[in-house]
Amino acid sequence: MPAAAGKNLPSPEIERLISASKKALAFSRPAYSGFRVGAAVEAADGRIFTGSNIENASLSLSVCAERVSLLKALSEGAADLKAIAIICASGETCYPCGSCRQMLLEFAPGIKVILPSKKSVKILAIEDLLPLPFIKKPPR
Repeated sequence: MPAAAGKNLPSPEIERLISASKKALAFSRPAYSGFRVGAAVEAADGRIFTGSNIENASLSLSVCAERVSLLKALSEGAADLKAIAIICASGETCYPCGSCRQMLLEFAPGIKVILPSKKSVKILAIEDLLPLPFIKKPPR
């Protein structure tokens, strides 16, 4: 799906998801990097689950906003996730890291990734962000 032009207003559904991701920024805890991220994932039933990044002194225990929102949705029984908005406090485009891409593709194949910035709103398919995923093949 092509990126939306900066002057075009996103649809109300997309704007609602972007707004929820902005609100999630308030709960970000980037104690070490200072890089604040908020995310909001929408299920097919209309429920929105938000998340923010939370850093830990043991860096490998830190959790990205995207995974927080994804895991909240899954743990609340949301099965069909259709879109996720990811925003960072700097206003630049905030692409998900490789771990988040893998989790999103595995648990929400076909999800649209909405990436708002000061200049535009990009909308990409998760498969475009992770074209060669590690996916367990069922046994034959």
